[in-house]
Amino acid sequence: MSNGLGTTTVQRDLRSGTPVWLRRGPARVMSAPLAENLKVDVVVVGAGISGALVTDALLRAGKRVAVLDRRGPVKGSTPASTALLQFDIDQPLTHLTRKLGRERAVRAYWRSATAVDFLRGRIADLGLRCAFRERQSVYLPGNVLNVKALKREATARTEVGLRSRFIGAGELRALTGIERPGAVLSCGAGELDPVALVAGLWRSALSRGASIYAPTEVIGIESGRSGVTLTTASGHAIRAGHAVFATGYELVKLVKPIRYKVISTWAMATAPQPDRLWPSRCLIWEAADPYLYLRTTSDGRVIAGGEDEAFSSEVRRDALIPAKINAIRRKLEKLLPGLDTKPEFTWAGCFGDSSTGLPAIGAIPGAERCFAVLGYGGNGITFSAIAAQVIQRAVLGLPDPDADLFALPG
Repeated sequence: MSNGLGTTTVQRDLRSGTPVWLRRGPARVMSAPLAENLKVDVVVVGAGISGALVTDALLRAGKRVAVLDRRGPVKGSTPASTALLQFDIDQPLTHLTRKLGRERAVRAYWRSATAVDFLRGRIADLGLRCAFRERQSVYLPGNVLNVKALKREATARTEVGLRSRFIGAGELRALTGIERPGAVLSCGAGELDPVALVAGLWRSALSRGASIYAPTEVIGIESGRSGVTLTTASGHAIRAGHAVFATGYELVKLVKPIRYKVISTWAMATAPQPDRLWPSRCLIWEAADPYLYLRTTSDGRVIAGGEDEAFSSEVRRDALIPAKINAIRRKLEKLLPGLDTKPEFTWAGCFGDSSTGLPAIGAIPGAERCFAVLGYGGNGITFSAIAAQVIQRAVLGLPDPDADLFALPG
């Protein structure tokens, strides 16, 4: 298989504004443009969170890995992440069961839960300083699930061993200060600084023999039974046994996703106010559309986001920043009136959505030895951890028990 010359991805301005993670400036990771032909075991295209975790997994499998990115490490959508690490999928378990059947829906939730544990372990193993903290997660009633439906959701999760239970108004108030009749409380979540995480992963990968070539634009792909050759705009080629495209919301043109779409999202961070935060500092989000989600940071800020809508253009997305941030602030003030909701940082970014809330990870139909990671759904970092495991096993020729859940449509 080969494609004609020209950029291999749909190019977008993935974010705007200033995410709180960049308040001290951009992350520094060594890279240089590709200046020679190369031969490696695996070439990874994309130097964001998915590319970093996939590269880490391939290095552990003993593979020689080269990474290409048209911008540079941690310069795409990663800084726009709000980094709530949850096993909760955008589709509640009760809704996902109706879409996929109980067995597949439960497997998806359990795989997401174990991915959080996997990520926690890699952070500890590599000694990454990324402000990781274990957290509980509170799922509030909204127009998607009311209190009665939340009770059914909690029961469905409890029955299959997930660490969730329904809590009443009193316990909710004690944890969060929020006045609602109840919520689903889940354990096993976390939070971190996504820029520090990804920069740390890349520095570790470089120390273990990976190479990062950026800015480098891939303009041609040829794949066959014996390997994959990528051609760059500078006229150089990389020959590899396998290629992994972890290009986020700039879709590889080889991939024709069905029931997947790119949408716009907005977020803000307040000034530090540790004395005004809710007691548990748990992650909080609503069973609503559009939804609100919020978390705290290690220096006492509140990050809040949501108000998602279909992506039309970068210009429209950016023009909506003031109105969307005001909408987020109004919801935040109503939910937690004791907070100072004045934003110190505001930003917008691209975000992926799918009909099931699940990502697409696996072999690209019609492109031998090529894989894609499409991190659709709200659990971008968690899904990237799943991708690392699925892709590592595929490259090694080993089966993954849940590969069917995430396979790209043929």
